[in-house]
Formats: sequence, structure tokens, C-alpha cells
Amino acid sequence: MGSPVTYQRGTDRQRPQPSEVKDRLIVALDFPSASQATGMVEQLDGLVSFFKVGIELQLAEGMSPVQNLISKGKRVFLDLKYFDVPETVERAVRRAATLGVTFLTIHGNGRNIEAAVKGRGEADLKLLSVTVLTSLDASDIQDLGFPCDVEALVLHRAKRALEAGCDGVIASGEEARQIRATLGDKLLIVTPGIRPVGSPNQDQKRAVTPREAVLAGADYLVVGRPITRDPDPRKAAQGILSEMEEAFTDPARA
Repeated sequence: MGSPVTYQRGTDRQRPQPSEVKDRLIVALDFPSASQATGMVEQLDGLVSFFKVGIELQLAEGMSPVQNLISKGKRVFLDLKYFDVPETVERAVRRAATLGVTFLTIHGNGRNIEAAVKGRGEADLKLLSVTVLTSLDASDIQDLGFPCDVEALVLHRAKRALEAGCDGVIASGEEARQIRATLGDKLLIVTPGIRPVGSPNQDQKRAVTPREAVLAGADYLVVGRPITRDPDPRKAAQGILSEMEEAFTDPARA
């Protein structure tokens, strides 16, 4: 397994080399119990070392899945999407920063980001600002009261995240290229909504393939059901990693 690339806030990110591609796949442990999550981690042992813990597993089991993963040398993306009054966010992030997780999500409101950055302090925790969920499309954001298209809203929030001191953003592969073109390499881009060719989109309205996401400039891909609900999760993960490796070495990558 390649060593994770270290990023410095506010500097150009380093492009992952082929030997590091397996460190770029984050498998979402969206399960209702720790036993199911542990079973999936065991099936992917030696192939995947980065896992996402979201609200379903956290509500069912508390922080024990996070602690278990870290004790086994795995990296953790804590996807709790904090959004509250600034004081609460600051204190919550300060607590999260003591857990040893690698990534933490927050929502992309300006004061919310600033509070999270303050709470993080000097801890080695990467804050990721959610731009627009990949389950939303143009009609959804209009329903939420935003008088613009999805790409404009994503770009606005990405700019604000950078200004406020965030390390990266959660963004669809459909907007990753525009973020790269506008903001360069100063933000990590973590892309969910990944669907290999032939996989159903399910509730993802802005889904892209692993290759499309990487070519657009994504640094990390978050994949859940196409791996965890496949009859052979290990084979599914290997297929995605192979596609990612080809894309990371493609000169056309943004």
C-alpha cells in the first residue's frame, strides 16, 4: 500500500502516483450495525484502508466503529455534516479533532466553516465543506430557494470554503473540473455519487463513473453501494481501483 500524500493548507496539492491509488478510494460503511461494518472491512482487508462512517452507523453504535477502525490502522472519514450555531460547531469540531479521524464534513455556510476551522485549530484533521449533495439537481436547489444553477452554487461554495480556511470540498464529478479550472489545486476534492458503468444511479442525480470523476480532478472517491451491496465486494472494489489507476495516469486529467 502506498503512503498517503500529506497536504499543507493553502498550498498546491500533490498529485497521487499510481502506487497510491488504493489510498484514494473511500468505502462508505453505511450499515445499521458495527458487526456488518466490521464484516465489510474484513472482506476488503489489504485492498481498502480508508472508510467513511456516516450518521446511520454513528447513531446505531456511537463512536465505537471509528475507534475500532483507527485501532486497526485504517483511516476514517467522519461524515456528520456539522451545521449549527457557530459556538456548537466549534466545540463539536474540537471534540472530533481528538478522535484521530482524517476527514470531517461540515456544511458550507461561511460562519459555519469559520467556526469549524477555529475548532479544528492545529489538529491534523482535514475539514471538507459540502457544496451540493449529489442527490440534488437543479429543480431541488430551486426548491430550496437558490436562484442559480447547480454549478454556480457549487463554485460559490467552493470559493467560500477556500477563503474560510477549509481543506477541501465534497463535490460531484460534474463540478470538479470547474472547481479545478477556477481555483487551481488549493482544495481537495472528494467526490461521492460514484457509479461504475452499468450500475443503477439509485438516489444519485449527479452520478459519474470512477474514471469521469478522476479525470475531472477529484482526489478521492467515496463509494458505497456499488461495493457494499455487490455479491463480491472485493472484486467490485478491485474493478473501481483499476479504473481509478488508469485515470490518475491519463494525461487528460484536470
